[in-house]
Amino acid sequence: MSYQVKLTVFEGPLDLLLQLIERRELDITTVSLAAVTDQYLEHISLMSDVPADALAEFLVIAAKLILIKSQALLPRPPAPEEQQDEDVGEDLARQLQEYKRFKEIAALLKERDDNGLHCYLRLASTGITPRLQLEGVTIADLAAAMRRALTALPEETPTPAMARRQFTIGEKIAAIEGILSTGKATFSQILRQVTSRLEAIVTFLALLELIKQGRAVVEQAEIFGEIMIAPGVAVAAATPELQPQ
Repeated sequence: MSYQVKLTVFEGPLDLLLQLIERRELDITTVSLAAVTDQYLEHISLMSDVPADALAEFLVIAAKLILIKSQALLPRPPAPEEQQDEDVGEDLARQLQEYKRFKEIAALLKERDDNGLHCYLRLASTGITPRLQLEGVTIADLAAAMRRALTALPEETPTPAMARRQFTIGEKIAAIEGILSTGKATFSQILRQVTSRLEAIVTFLALLELIKQGRAVVEQAEIFGEIMIAPGVAVAAATPELQPQ
């Protein structure tokens, strides 16, 4: 900032004033912020056109100076013992350092813009690792097999006097992994012990979760053939909400 400040304890650019405060070479309590503000208002009153960025820069600096000076002058509760040695100017120094970094970046971007460099290349993507292990099987095949399984189950008649049994995905994950612990199993075998449509749906969701985590692999030797479920190679690490309850 080219604007010059003239004070009793300092005379020079406002940027230099900030640097001196940052290096603790100038006590903030000796700086008259009212004089700084009055001089700046007089300065811009003589200008026919005030650049918005220059005005914004002054307001940011002035606000920070007011904040740190108010912290230095106003009484505050005793700080904890480990914080008693912390200087009130340290916070301003950190903010000024951050402000400087933004100014440097802004200058770099302006230089690129002046040179006609308006494009910024995106870094190369690391790629996406496929998570579903489906050998010859599509999601549509799984959905069709699920529909057939639901059709084979009898219609459920609501019985108010009988409480509906609750199933969790965690329970069904444990059940499926128990079946797969001895090797491969067919989709029909996975659903063999299912007695209701609700249980079938929860079992299907548990199977999809195992496939997503790589803890189960789906295979189909031929079109419309039996869907086989095999243990996956991923280490079993179920999320807490999917743990059997």
